[in-house]
Amino acid sequence: MLAKVLSSALLGIDAIPVDVEVDIAQGLPQFSTVGLPDGAVKESKDRVKSALKNSGYDFPARRITVNLAPADLKKEGTSFDLPMSVGILAATGTVKPERLGDYILLGELSLDGSIKSVRGSLPVAVAAKKLGLAGIIVPRENAAEAAVVDGLDVIGVSELAEVVEFLNGERAIPPHRVDFEAIFKNDPEYGEDFAEVRGQEHAKRALEVAAAGAHNILMIGPPGSGKTMLARRIPTILPRISFDEALETTKIYSIMGLLERELSLITTRPYRSPHHTISDVGLIGGGNVPRPGEVSLSHNGVLFLDELPEFKKHVLEVLRQPLEDGKVTISRALMSITYPSRFMLVAALNPCPCGYLGDPMHPCSCSPIMVQRYRSRISGPLLDRIDIHIEVPAVKYRELADRSDAESSASISNRVETSREVQRERFKGTKVHCNAHMTPRLIRKHCEPDTAGHRLLEMATDKMGLSARSYNRILKVARTIADLGGSEQVREQHISEAIQYRSLDRKTV
Repeated sequence: MLAKVLSSALLGIDAIPVDVEVDIAQGLPQFSTVGLPDGAVKESKDRVKSALKNSGYDFPARRITVNLAPADLKKEGTSFDLPMSVGILAATGTVKPERLGDYILLGELSLDGSIKSVRGSLPVAVAAKKLGLAGIIVPRENAAEAAVVDGLDVIGVSELAEVVEFLNGERAIPPHRVDFEAIFKNDPEYGEDFAEVRGQEHAKRALEVAAAGAHNILMIGPPGSGKTMLARRIPTILPRISFDEALETTKIYSIMGLLERELSLITTRPYRSPHHTISDVGLIGGGNVPRPGEVSLSHNGVLFLDELPEFKKHVLEVLRQPLEDGKVTISRALMSITYPSRFMLVAALNPCPCGYLGDPMHPCSCSPIMVQRYRSRISGPLLDRIDIHIEVPAVKYRELADRSDAESSASISNRVETSREVQRERFKGTKVHCNAHMTPRLIRKHCEPDTAGHRLLEMATDKMGLSARSYNRILKVARTIADLGGSEQVREQHISEAIQYRSLDRKTV
């Protein structure tokens, strides 16, 4: 007796279809699983046996062989419990075979036959639609997540008996539906606003420019100057996330099992702030079967690194590829997986180890060699990949005591959104969506300054000894400043402001 049930395995943020083939033959009672299963998959036999018996079904006392094809793909996790049990019931004739080829099955079984949630139901739903299947059968907790894929029947179940009755046509289970308009119509709740920030007008302007063009930014200032406070409010001025961006971001959180149950789709841009003790695997991703790291969890959002020099140097150096390419490739002996990692890097550091270099109110206790060692923890190539460097000085009392309302995040966000609309129109038909991601060819086409701007840029480049990458980044930032000002031409004042946002380069003059 042979039966085949459709299921799926995860590879990166994508799902690979898996055929769960169950053969029941004469012989001594035995349950073997083949097809490169990991420990959790091998343990399925005990959960499946107890779940079938406690759900009122007979478990055949014969030789049972389960093959997970393709056999050269590593299978991990507990999502194969449900397709294995349905396969056994189909091989014994309890489940009719007519509808087995129409649905992908996922689910972890409890010993009493109830079905628990699993990771990665959204990528599986995307794969099922590409295959032209009728739908997927998933745990009820995962139904809302999978239902964001339009044109697919997502059947949420909570017990094994429900699945059997549904496949036999004895029970009708309505597909789960999601109201997309309700998901996106409400403004995201952040709980923080730029109106709460006193002073720091120069820093606010730099953050607005960074958000408008998706530029990486580095803030330098003494302790308590508001660097972290400013960084936490950056998501409040970023453009609304699009459906495609939300879908890709949700897939990453889905395969990690980090998606909240009440959320069917992540509709706010991620904000990740890992501690400086994080490892390179935690930041970039890794493991025997590579998992996403913080750079991928912040995809389409913000990655904030506070106290940047306190991170291990080799951890910071692995940021180069995702900053440059918008993706990260993790290679291991078994496989190589590429995860998306297009994020906006926001970093903060003190000017010296004690934090008070250049502060007129607090004397600095650091020697020049201590300051040099502190700054040298951040390599030149990494700094070159950060578009904007700004100084965030300590806030004076009169600014702190000012009770007048500062500009709100909503007001700043409107200007940022208008600028992004200009950029989307400019780059229509290309894979580029904002100024920070322009290629050299696009820089030459869209960032040509006027005559006065050329002279200023030439003088600054020669005097500051800028690298070619720094030169291009000044042009990108100037293009964003021009977009915020509604100017089609990059002019001298735009170049001048962009140069002011390279404070670490100016210190080398």
